[in-house]
Amino acid sequence: MDYNFLFEKSELIPTIIQEHGTNEVLMLAYMNKESLKKTLDTGYTWFFSRSRKALWNKGETSGNIQKVVSIFADCDNDTLLIKVIQTGPACHTGNKSCFFNKIL
Repeated sequence: MDYNFLFEKSELIPTIIQEHGTNEVLMLAYMNKESLKKTLDTGYTWFFSRSRKALWNKGETSGNIQKVVSIFADCDNDTLLIKVIQTGPACHTGNKSCFFNKIL
């Protein structure tokens, strides 16, 4: 299937990662066409690093992998929601979720 329609507005699409079993939001990252294809091909999450300008496989060095359960696009086809089975913490800080800094 052709997923080019997801990249009509931008070369990068924001991607929300959610734990399949609990629905907890784990992180937000960005995908380009290549990282989406690698995710679909491998069944594990791949992202595009805006700072390094390179692809990265979540858990490649830490072992904290994300097995893809499902992928949804939002109503405007400009954001993805990927439900995963997370092994270990999702955040590079060691926290389960990247969303632990309470503002309000």
